Amino acid sequence: MTFISSILSLNGSNYNTSREKLEIALALSNNDLALISSCPTKPVDLVREANETDAAFATRQRDHAEVRMKYDLDCAKWNSSNRRCLMVIKGSIEDPIRGSIPECTTTTEYLKKVESQFTSSSKAYASTLIKKLVNEKYSGGGIREHILKMGNMTSKLKPMDLGLKDEFLIHLIFASLCKKYETFVMNYNLQLDKWNIEKLIAMCVQEEERLKSSHGDLANHVKENKRKNLYNKKDKP
Repeated sequence: MTFISSILSLNGSNYNTSREKLEIALALSNNDLALISSCPTKPVDLVREANETDAAFATRQRDHAEVRMKYDLDCAKWNSSNRRCLMVIKGSIEDPIRGSIPECTTTTEYLKKVESQFTSSSKAYASTLIKKLVNEKYSGGGIREHILKMGNMTSKLKPMDLGLKDEFLIHLIFASLCKKYETFVMNYNLQLDKWNIEKLIAMCVQEEERLKSSHGDLANHVKENKRKNLYNKKDKP
């Protein structure tokens, strides 16, 4: 129940987030059988073949009984999951939206009907994410968080079949860095090796620490020069 209660109520503007939370909650609560698999197929009834002996037919009947028993058990589990999934999904949708969705007998069919209600809004959301990705700029703070933020935006495009390749995302991240990372980016572009996201984060964090250290050394150097100049002025008659 804890997982189910964590589902975001679908209100029309949060379809992608709500759908993601819904799928996670159903999986963690072990209620997603009907969501990830189709209803079991009923075994074909046995028909006695021509000239088949009583013993041979009896053997086939025993084998078929085991198959039918397994089907009955699997079907009962699937139907129970399907009923619970439909109840949870409908309960997570606000009344005005739920009233516009036709009744369906299976979870997957119902979710497709829900998705069709938000196709246009998903396109608008995708356009917003893409514009934000292209225009995102790093202006300071933790560079790891900046990279993870852009990676998170990219992951939100995948359910809409608009996922970006890591290589393209890495170039977008490099393009978002400020001027002090210019040499760092140039060095990457000159080498043959290609980084994945994990390597990019590690190298950017390392460069961030190097820049902080060099900036600190420079600040200490300037401070020391000012101190020396001050003493020199005091020593003069």
